[in-house]
Amino acid sequence: MKTLMRHGLAVCLALTTMCTSLLLLYSSLGGQKERPPQQQQPQQQHQHQQRATATGSAQPSAESSSASRPGAPTGPRPLDGYLGVADHKPLRMHCRDCALVTSSGHLLRSRQGPQIDQTECVIRMNDAPTRSYGRDVGNRTSLRVIAHSSIQRILRNRHDLLNVSQGTVFIFWGPSSYMRRDGKGQVYNNLQLLSQVLPRLKAFMITRHKMLQFDELFKRETGKDRKISNTWLSTGWFTMTIALELCDRIDVYGMVPPDFCRDPNHPSVPYHYYEPFGPDECTMYLSHERGRKGSHHRFITEKRVFKNWARTFNIHFFQPDWKPESLAINHPENKPVF
Repeated sequence: MKTLMRHGLAVCLALTTMCTSLLLLYSSLGGQKERPPQQQQPQQQHQHQQRATATGSAQPSAESSSASRPGAPTGPRPLDGYLGVADHKPLRMHCRDCALVTSSGHLLRSRQGPQIDQTECVIRMNDAPTRSYGRDVGNRTSLRVIAHSSIQRILRNRHDLLNVSQGTVFIFWGPSSYMRRDGKGQVYNNLQLLSQVLPRLKAFMITRHKMLQFDELFKRETGKDRKISNTWLSTGWFTMTIALELCDRIDVYGMVPPDFCRDPNHPSVPYHYYEPFGPDECTMYLSHERGRKGSHHRFITEKRVFKNWARTFNIHFFQPDWKPESLAINHPENKPVF
């Protein structure tokens, strides 16, 4: 009897060991099968790191590894410095390719609209309309970057720019005094009211810390202090820098090279395509660039920076079509510093 009990116990132990081994083997195979692939190739990772350094939005390395942890949130990572007006949550957005559509008169009669609309994300500025101009500038809008000085025009054209913009993300920028959230920020208060009237509106504001990063980036790229040089960064500066954070490829429509206006034979086009009888574009660029009294945009200085960025990042210019010339390999001092 004792012999039979010992024999039965041995059989049970053997079966238990075999079952445990099978479970371990199955778990090992399942773990190999479910292991996520690498998200980016080394070259893409390097360019994303450069882009983050250029825009002052480098993220801790732990964040990149969190995507592979079980239960980690999916979708685009949160972007530092852009807070939702209604919920104060960070912006989550990423695009493989973007069309950055300027407001330049060069877009008139360009027939670039279909090409623009085929792009995954379409980025526009301020109150630049699409109605009646779709053939030249497209009809879709994924993101609109808006200056504090344009908020009243946005409110007046609410039906065209806000009500019909289902799914469009709006990023508003302005001086810290206008965006403060203690009841004294004029622009922020208006955005709060707007969010209550249009609860589905995806409105974001640039934080004070992020605004300081934009200033520091301008100083690092140009050697000029924004305040000392009486410079107001343009909406184009904010839009291009934001696009670098959001997009893997940027196709810019309607932006001239920095030396365009110095050519005595350059064509004359309106500053805004939707104001055909408004000021001439080059007249506006040159007067702001040369201005010393009062604050001015430095449009040409900014375009020199964009030209340098296009040598490093995946930025391309259309209407007019141009690309930066290659720099001499033996002159490393000419390379952009990020």
